[in-house]
Amino acid sequence: MKRIVCLALLLAALPLACIAADLTDPWEKKKAERFAVITAEQKEGIAAAVPNELAAEPKTDRRILVFFRCEGFIHTSIPHANLAIEQLGSKTGAFTADFADTYDVFTAENLKNYDAILLNNTTRLRFPTPKHQDAILDFVASGKGLIGIHAASDNFDMYPQCRDLVGGIFKGHPWTAGGTWAFKLDDPDHLLNEAFDGKGFWHQDEIYQYDPASYQGPKVLRLLVSLDMSKEKVSERIDDGPREVAVSWLRTAGEGRVFYTNFGHREETFAKPAMLKHILDGTQYALGDLQADATPTATASQKEPALAPATP
Repeated sequence: MKRIVCLALLLAALPLACIAADLTDPWEKKKAERFAVITAEQKEGIAAAVPNELAAEPKTDRRILVFFRCEGFIHTSIPHANLAIEQLGSKTGAFTADFADTYDVFTAENLKNYDAILLNNTTRLRFPTPKHQDAILDFVASGKGLIGIHAASDNFDMYPQCRDLVGGIFKGHPWTAGGTWAFKLDDPDHLLNEAFDGKGFWHQDEIYQYDPASYQGPKVLRLLVSLDMSKEKVSERIDDGPREVAVSWLRTAGEGRVFYTNFGHREETFAKPAMLKHILDGTQYALGDLQADATPTATASQKEPALAPATP
């Protein structure tokens, strides 16, 4: 598959090659308008947030495919996440990352080169043929990994099997990007929650709720982090009162593994050490290097959640 250095991505501080740009593709213009150059200060913040140690040593050389195309809303945090992902791999040795934004990467033949797919804030993806969907489903079911960041759950309305694989589909965000929200740890002792030191916390980000018809829920998902509805500032944002709104989870799918986190709307999220460790640990789980319990929450031994402090 032909690859060339893509100038737009270099300007956005992506250090790796990408699929050759099709200048007739409307996405090329859209991303050029939305993606800003990452400043030196922002680069330093991301670099400083990368963990110094891995939770697990890779069993073999790992390679992930980072996909960041959007057919819907385009998050300006995408280049920040791409840079953070590249550095999570290169600085820790956990994996090598390739970056792409054209659908031709989703073939069975190309995916043989990878151990996991990471969907970085992708929105409303539209596959040219059913074979592209099947390639992703078969890839995960065969024992590979899928990682989703933030808007990865704002996808696949036309592809129910892929939607179910991620765990649900976006249906609004009452918890807007300008607010600081409270989060609880559903399972404070879980390996993928080590980043938070067993404590609930407050964090500024945009948080989704999910379409009840698509959300897979605790019978399928191992819930890691949820909104802390015991805090009025959080619960008052919705009319139907306190309820569970999951934020991060993992699951198995066939022989494969899935990790999803709704964190990642804001650029600053990718300069926070706890968030990068959470994403790195989830990625190592999806790669098969970090052995983490994926028993669905509904059937796992119940844990007392760790609530956020009373105030930020």
